[in-house]
Amino acid sequence: MRTAPARDVLVGVSHIDEIPGPDGRTIEVLTGGDPDGFPLLFHMGSPSAVAASAAIDAVAGAAGLRYVTFSRPGYGRSTPRPAPGRYADDVAESLVVLDHLGIGDFVTVGWSGGGPRALACAALVPGRCRAAATLAGVAPYGAAGLDWFEGMAEENLEEYHTAEQGAEAYGALVEEQILPMLAATPDQIADAMGGLVTPVDKAMVTDEFADWMSRTFNHAGAQGAIGVRDDGLAAVAPWGFDLADITVPVAVWQGRQDAMVPYAHGAWLAAKVPGAQPHLFEDEGHLSLLGRLDEILHDLKQLAGL
Repeated sequence: MRTAPARDVLVGVSHIDEIPGPDGRTIEVLTGGDPDGFPLLFHMGSPSAVAASAAIDAVAGAAGLRYVTFSRPGYGRSTPRPAPGRYADDVAESLVVLDHLGIGDFVTVGWSGGGPRALACAALVPGRCRAAATLAGVAPYGAAGLDWFEGMAEENLEEYHTAEQGAEAYGALVEEQILPMLAATPDQIADAMGGLVTPVDKAMVTDEFADWMSRTFNHAGAQGAIGVRDDGLAAVAPWGFDLADITVPVAVWQGRQDAMVPYAHGAWLAAKVPGAQPHLFEDEGHLSLLGRLDEILHDLKQLAGL
């Protein structure tokens, strides 16, 4: 691990740092919310990189939570891994970030591709992770009793079927199809996502939310295809941990109007994660669930006994 000092940049009410990571790599970290609050580790979706959001910051702060998130390897300014990793491997970065910030116990939320990372924390560090929530989180690829692809928009079907073919084929698809989407401006975001956004989600992509999505997408592609590529490969690979090992409280949030991660994924997780509390909605989508973040964080604190 490097011992170089972190670089601290003030962005609105949030801070973005670059801290030493595993194996001499760098991790880009964003903190906000209530600086004296209980720590909330937020795992963003795929693709994404840190970008300040006044709305998320305000909701976390109002909940009395210290908001912590980071750009995964290959995204933003976080150094890529030498080879693609598994969802379980992101726990190593998570602990480096928490330790650097002097954080012991925490709660965690994972949205979309971040969902398995939140569950990994619950499974692998139960001594520190007090509770976890997955929002529109993907289920394990090849899970028994689940048609993983059924209900996905055509864009996701092509993407993940290509990821099944390996790094070279998937990397080429990322270069050709996904990087142009990541370059979208706020007024282009909804159209750039095509069939991935249902009407309830498209209604969410306005004003501040569209601006934030544009910035997190733009920054996610800062190093080209590598972060997106490694995220997609992780989605169709073994997770590196067993859901049956989870002993901490977990909530599963999912909407039926989700064309990115189908409703069946959330229902499957709610049935398979031991003791999971389901929050399954007929009228929510993939993006619109974030509109319930205050409710989600209130519920998460209750699960953690805070």
